[in-house]
Amino acid sequence: MKKTLLAVALSSSLLSAATIANDLSLGITQFPSNLHPVIDSMTANSLIMGTAFRDMVAYNHDWQSFCMLCTETPALDNGRAEKYTREDGTLGIKLTVELKDDLYWGDGTPITTKDVLLSHAVLTDPNVKGIPGLESNRIMEKVVALDDKTFEVYLNKAHFKYRDYVPSVLPAHLEEAIYREDPTTYDRRTLYVTQPTHPGLYNGPFRITQISQGSFITLERNSHWKGQAPDFNRLIFKVVENTAALEAHLLSGSVDYVPGELGFSIEQALQFEKRHANRFTVEYAPGLLYEHLDTQMDNPHLAIREVRQALMYGMNREELVNRLFEGRQPVAHSNVHPLDVTFFDGVHQYQYDPVKARQLLEKAGYTLRNNVMVDKEGRPLQLELMTTAGNRSRELVQQVLQSQWRQIGVRVQINNQPARVFFGETLNQRKHQALAMFAWASAPESPPLTTLHSAQIPSAENNWAGQNYIGYNNPEMDALLEKIEVELDDEARHQLFHKMQSLYAEDLPALPLYFRSDSYVMPKWLKGVRPTGHKYPSTLWVEEWRKDGA
Repeated sequence: MKKTLLAVALSSSLLSAATIANDLSLGITQFPSNLHPVIDSMTANSLIMGTAFRDMVAYNHDWQSFCMLCTETPALDNGRAEKYTREDGTLGIKLTVELKDDLYWGDGTPITTKDVLLSHAVLTDPNVKGIPGLESNRIMEKVVALDDKTFEVYLNKAHFKYRDYVPSVLPAHLEEAIYREDPTTYDRRTLYVTQPTHPGLYNGPFRITQISQGSFITLERNSHWKGQAPDFNRLIFKVVENTAALEAHLLSGSVDYVPGELGFSIEQALQFEKRHANRFTVEYAPGLLYEHLDTQMDNPHLAIREVRQALMYGMNREELVNRLFEGRQPVAHSNVHPLDVTFFDGVHQYQYDPVKARQLLEKAGYTLRNNVMVDKEGRPLQLELMTTAGNRSRELVQQVLQSQWRQIGVRVQINNQPARVFFGETLNQRKHQALAMFAWASAPESPPLTTLHSAQIPSAENNWAGQNYIGYNNPEMDALLEKIEVELDDEARHQLFHKMQSLYAEDLPALPLYFRSDSYVMPKWLKGVRPTGHKYPSTLWVEEWRKDGA
């Protein structure tokens, strides 16, 4: 009990401090499962670490790849990327990368190619638990340090997104010995878990100085950051998982700003703006966030394609987005956003048709008994539907789907979990029983290899690496994803993307819902926040944020 009271006292103290000039308090709805920059793939991690950690390359607001730590993005047309023939006769790409001169960790240690080599080792080591894109990372088959500032990356295939395959950095002076001692337990022993306030873990404009598990994370200026100096002295990420409570925090002043990546739902923001437009600015930005339902292919019902198709016909998604979001979030017909250059509008579209849904279930061997579909073994078609607890938008969607599917004889049991459990354990270890609702954030022109390729199914044998939580295994999809990766001709590659989307819409490994638009709710005095519209968060440009006339 004393520990709880202490945490509350600390939280109140920090929130009061947020009103001091040049401090900014941000309200978010998830607490990261950990703060390691290459192990955790949660949006919460990305948003917070965007202020404290800089990757080697990222995408800017124009959706173009750019260097954050290197002097120039490797490209075939600037000579820093070149094709080469590997020993087995296949084609690869060699990248030559040079680090900027003014890069330091938060304890003053210079960033060198030793940090790059460690990052590459961790990113490609199957013994390290929880690496999201382990198999795709292993395209970087070799990294050679030429000196402290220059290194070469050898890719084992001519991947069209070769610019993205430059390893990041990890502080070798702190993490090397921990990793080498035992890679199989590195995810638990890393300082990002055991001592996350160590300044040497961070290379961005801020560094983490205080953490209250599940409650808040405080960051202060990094004195060894040589880039543009941030306007704020301190950032406080306050975690409020319930979005209704988050609104109360914003109105009371204990939270200044709610970022769109992890804050209010569209419908909540719309109502908030109507009531409080005099105090706050609400900016709506389309993004590549794909809200969907991951299926569980181990479930005997969902393993049948006709059942998955019936669920699609049993959803009135147009009514759902109009009723809940005033039509601001477009219905998704595949996993590729209409803003993306690879989008294909010729995929099969599932309009609301409950009669057809019931016919598909009957074709799959189901019969209606006491208003519930049962299979040949007499098992009722009852599905668990999970999402992040306290997210009002998703909870409303659950209720709508529960009601709509009841009309076709499908029963839904809602079972929600805190985000840190849902993402940190349930999905990672494929413990969801049927349907899991969440969103994937995508980079531009991004093939979904880590989420759909059969080699990306997490298991105990591969230390739960990969993000194919569905357990989807389709050789045709595998082949398409592999071809997309190595097709350097834009038009030919886009045709492969179109085939991938068509197969996705027919096979339905996941059930598309809609593409999310984000709502950024900020005080009138906060300037410089620019949403990106893709997976890289707005916090990567936190040094451009400022107070204006506060």
